Amino acid sequence: MATDLHRPVKSTLEPGSAAGAPTSHQDAEAAVRVDGLTRSFDGRAVIDDLDLTLNTGEFTVLLGRSGCGKSTLLRVLAGLDREISGTVLVPRRRAVAFQAPRLMPWKRVWRNVLLGLPGKPERAIAEQALTEVGLAERAGAWPKTLSGGEAQRASLARALVREPDLLLLDEPFGALDALTRIKAQQLVAELWQRRGCAVLLVTHDVDEALLLADRVLVMRNGRIAYDTSVALDRPREVGSPGFTDLRSRLLTELGVEGAGRTQARTESTESPDVSPAHPHPHPRHGDPS
Repeated sequence: MATDLHRPVKSTLEPGSAAGAPTSHQDAEAAVRVDGLTRSFDGRAVIDDLDLTLNTGEFTVLLGRSGCGKSTLLRVLAGLDREISGTVLVPRRRAVAFQAPRLMPWKRVWRNVLLGLPGKPERAIAEQALTEVGLAERAGAWPKTLSGGEAQRASLARALVREPDLLLLDEPFGALDALTRIKAQQLVAELWQRRGCAVLLVTHDVDEALLLADRVLVMRNGRIAYDTSVALDRPREVGSPGFTDLRSRLLTELGVEGAGRTQARTESTESPDVSPAHPHPHPRHGDPS
């Protein structure tokens, strides 16, 4: 893609093609390559000369304060925002799920899942995806009858029918209650295990990032300001060795000085009989729950 404004995001990336932005993760096959990306609104650069490589099969989480440009970056990768300059190479097959499920209320769930697919796909395709997210029995329901967690699973099913090589998730758990959120996180981990696609999850939740990610990025001032691998054994818990140190480091990068150390001291004073926070299965090696 040329670096002129108003040029479309190029979606012809194949493993091993075209030189991408130099990063410490470039040795692996790339699912996404971004070089010199800039996106401005009213003369202000929300994304400013950003370079990024995302690897095939890698679960990456993007953290950042509100307004730092992380959702804008996700929209660019999804092909929903083309008013850019720079080079963006993404897979042809990609899908996105947002915080709001965005289901059409006048279409039954299975028809929502097939929305946007070319041709006349059969209901069985939707039902297969709904089965994968544990929602097969709700295929014929109206969206208004779904719980928040069910609606979000329907949104994930709609992404899965596209057989994506890149799955983009823009804070999909943000509106869910705590217990439903845990189940949704586990579901996404299991889907990643089965599908093997690259995932980019945008979130504000540092613990969520560390429980799910192979790699965590912190975005600041329109660029990737911090990039770290999460080398924790799986399955993981909030109390896993090394978790608190990583949390503290990420909170510091996010400008929340001392928050991780304060929480660590609080945890250390709790009764040893208190069970640690919920574990997440390793999407590759753990036992799915």
